[in-house]
Amino acid sequence: MNIQENSNISILGIGTALPNHRFEQGEVLEKLEEALQNSPNSVRWAKRIFKQCGVATRYTCEPNLIAHGSGSRYLPTEGSEDIPSTAERMSIYKRESVPLGVQAAKAALLDAQLDGSEITHLITVSCTGQFLPGLDAILVKTLELSPRVNRIPLTFQGCAAGLKAIQLARTLVEGQSSRQILIVCVELCTLHFQPSSDREALFGASFFGDGASACVIGITDQLKNNHGLFQLGEGHSVLLPNCSEEMIWEVGDYGFDLYLSTNIPKLLGQYLAGEMESLYREEPSPYLWAIHPGGRGIVDVVQQMFELSHQQVHYSRSILHDYGNLSSATILFVLQAMREDLHRKQSDTSSGVALAFGPGLTSELMKFTYLPSTTVQDGMS
Repeated sequence: MNIQENSNISILGIGTALPNHRFEQGEVLEKLEEALQNSPNSVRWAKRIFKQCGVATRYTCEPNLIAHGSGSRYLPTEGSEDIPSTAERMSIYKRESVPLGVQAAKAALLDAQLDGSEITHLITVSCTGQFLPGLDAILVKTLELSPRVNRIPLTFQGCAAGLKAIQLARTLVEGQSSRQILIVCVELCTLHFQPSSDREALFGASFFGDGASACVIGITDQLKNNHGLFQLGEGHSVLLPNCSEEMIWEVGDYGFDLYLSTNIPKLLGQYLAGEMESLYREEPSPYLWAIHPGGRGIVDVVQQMFELSHQQVHYSRSILHDYGNLSSATILFVLQAMREDLHRKQSDTSSGVALAFGPGLTSELMKFTYLPSTTVQDGMS
């Protein structure tokens, strides 16, 4: 069965949320230079990666993240003895993740014109914090979901988990068309800034930010759609061979320790073409590309491989520039920006593909079709 052609399973609504604290790249770099004044090689490395990473602004849930002098407990300081422990960071995560998740979820439900009581399944996604009872239990109460809603937490699966959740939701609705799935992704990446001058720590500090996103997935209702939507097609997940050491995310004493290899864009370039061929077979290439901007190099390699125009990668680059990499939450920021732009331009029906990448290395690929509101209503009347 070709879901792309024979199904109305769609993203019915999207919502996003950001913390209150916004900072410029220059502010973080200035603080790092101050903290690393005795490590000139680290300063040169930081200047280089901050200049090249494609990020201008980001958001954080921690107002003291980049305080100058001895005010910052997260970024490297000489002789600092007050570095936040993992337990303290998880306490902040618990406090700050809930309101962001609620805000994004409410926006998605409003966009889909659905009431919380209509949701049958709740998928919560995060790799930057954990607590129990978790975000899913709190959302049930706060959003007045049914206490019998099927809760599915996807935890500690990295940047690819947002798209994985969307693919899981599509499968659930394919099994029973009455299901309405709410996905909520919350990532507070900046809580894991490390008190280290190591290149890996500085690399992570250069482009990760905080944010939340949500969406509702179900069968299209033409009476409720007035903004266009994304109809979901087939997709798959793949664990790329011999890449397990290229992206590592482990729990440490001072937050989660991240290692990102500089080989990741090259490895994706080596394997991604074959995965796209497997997904599309003899079909023409899509026009719309929702690429998870895990870093500037990732977007660059996808653009080069598939000979995409600047417009086709604009949404991914724009989200990276304005918000940084928000881990699993990012793909819905990209799709929201794409949908709003297509609706504003009164664009016609267009085929698309969404791509996301995470530890493993894992690649998620999914077809979708943008349907203008008039097309949806005419096609179902």
